Amino acid sequence: MTGISFDPDAPGTGDGIFGLPYTAEEAEVVLLTIPWEATVSYGSGAHRGPEAIRAASQQVDLFDLENGRFYERGIHLLPSPPEVESASEEARKLVRKILRDTDGAGIPDEAAASEPGTKLTERLARVNELGAWLNDYVARECDLWRSRGKLVGLVGGDHSSPFGAMQSAARNHGEFGILQIDAHADLRPSYMGFEWSHASIFHNVLGRIPEATKLVQVGIRDLGNNEVAQIESAPDRIRTFFDLEIQNRLADGVTWTDIRKAIVDVLPEQVYVSFDIDGLDPSLCPNTGTPVPGGLTFHQASSLIAEVTSSGRRIIGFDLCEVAPAPGGDSEWDANVGARILYKMIGHALRNR
Repeated sequence: MTGISFDPDAPGTGDGIFGLPYTAEEAEVVLLTIPWEATVSYGSGAHRGPEAIRAASQQVDLFDLENGRFYERGIHLLPSPPEVESASEEARKLVRKILRDTDGAGIPDEAAASEPGTKLTERLARVNELGAWLNDYVARECDLWRSRGKLVGLVGGDHSSPFGAMQSAARNHGEFGILQIDAHADLRPSYMGFEWSHASIFHNVLGRIPEATKLVQVGIRDLGNNEVAQIESAPDRIRTFFDLEIQNRLADGVTWTDIRKAIVDVLPEQVYVSFDIDGLDPSLCPNTGTPVPGGLTFHQASSLIAEVTSSGRRIIGFDLCEVAPAPGGDSEWDANVGARILYKMIGHALRNR
């Protein structure tokens, strides 16, 4: 990689993420493009997030005050897989039909079990089948690039996209903890009947990936009764730093430095970072699918991830999901913020490589 010559101060050119010229083979960091958005429950557009982030990343200045010239180690964003685009579109069309025919309610689990073989339940089964296919695809791709010595990240797509990335992390690294930055707990057994819903990813992770020994949630401020019960029933495996708790501590004079240290202290040595952009204040991501008032500032989020590696822990993988560009391309703000969060996350993750 040291033999690659380009001007880091020149405007970004070409198709490379952040305007970088590295191929996947040359780069230390390989990012999967997963434009998956199937089980939309409110606003849409996350499937356009990866391309919007790539385009906005061309405007990110490469020198970083915290991490210096880490871009020299190489970052490459893989092209969008046509098979994922096709599967996502099929699933999205089926979901729209299901929601249309159920007045937006979806299919409760008990109804799906009691009425097999109807047109509705057949559509539901196909959506769930496509979600399982995506998980296998992502896991295989992550395994491939990890076998080549890469640090692997994922750019989604809705927040169901990275389940396979966490499966791969378990297969390749053993036990690890998850740092989840999010407005939502995402602990529902299913949502509207969809097994692989974006609202269910961490229920699925905890139930299907035993190597994920700790889930540390930060910024949560929208959740259901059953999710609260799940958090309360598993204190050894789930620690939730609710947004209200964080804001109250800040109001009481506790510094963010002390709060972020307390958050990271709960994590094990190996950490996977799962970043839903709606974990930020919605002024930073107004077009994300399910924005919620409150949330972290940009610098709070970045410094929290920095604390992970400053503490001596190692980031073994990461994702950024739910970035949705403004309808009609009226604004690149969401993608601009997303590109900069992604760049910070990469720089922090490379510290202990």
